Amino acid sequence: MPPLEPTISAEAITRAAERLAGAAKTGIPCPPVRDLIGPSDIGVAYQVQQKLTDWRVADGATIVGRKTGLTSEAVQNQLGVNQPDFGVLFADMDVTDLPEVPSERMLQPKAEAEVAFRLGADLTEGDLDMDQIRAAVSGAVAALELVDSRVANWEIGITDTVADNASSGLYVLGDNWLTLDEVEPKDVVMRMYADGELVSEGNGEACLGDPLIALQWLARTALEYGQPLRAGQIVLSGALGPMVSATPGMAIRAELSTLGTVTAAFSRKES
Repeated sequence: MPPLEPTISAEAITRAAERLAGAAKTGIPCPPVRDLIGPSDIGVAYQVQQKLTDWRVADGATIVGRKTGLTSEAVQNQLGVNQPDFGVLFADMDVTDLPEVPSERMLQPKAEAEVAFRLGADLTEGDLDMDQIRAAVSGAVAALELVDSRVANWEIGITDTVADNASSGLYVLGDNWLTLDEVEPKDVVMRMYADGELVSEGNGEACLGDPLIALQWLARTALEYGQPLRAGQIVLSGALGPMVSATPGMAIRAELSTLGTVTAAFSRKES
């Protein structure tokens, strides 16, 4: 029987949160936090994430949804992890209506193309079977998640990324919202281009077999952690293929078959 991990102190959880918050505030990536919270205790990592969330809400931020991360085997392989996670979406992370993605708000951005859902019903009780999940979805749309890491050089393990709000950054939504009668998420085919060059491709089945399965995992896991999904929220379901680095001045375009195209033009950082 493997030895039990030592109990992580409340002080260590606070120090981990402060390290990540400091990196976000200064724009200088920090060392991983697994030296403080250990490499494998997911529950402790979510306590760090929750502390950061509480601080942001106390400062006036508004929660508008959730994201599922690490759903694609390609992305898991890129980061050296083997299980999904989830994070919080705040209102100021949605840069859909901005003419350019503000590069100065990001430290080490990467782009992922995925399916986003809008919920028309709460997912707070019941079996959360697939019929219930599908009935709760009021629309689906193409999305670009612009992931980021406060941890230097993306040197992350599973507890680092969970603590760091699942390596969330910003996101852009397309404008072609469809119902699930009009699109089957697992059948979506994705191609993503950077400055016109094909840099990533995949499909809906790359996201835990089906973006709706990713949504179901998120609904059940969020409920388990006391943060159930609510009507009106946006859910980013996870990457459909490998993520790619995004640099200032770069133009990203993702084509998701039935759902259409979504684009993001990164601003050039001022010198």
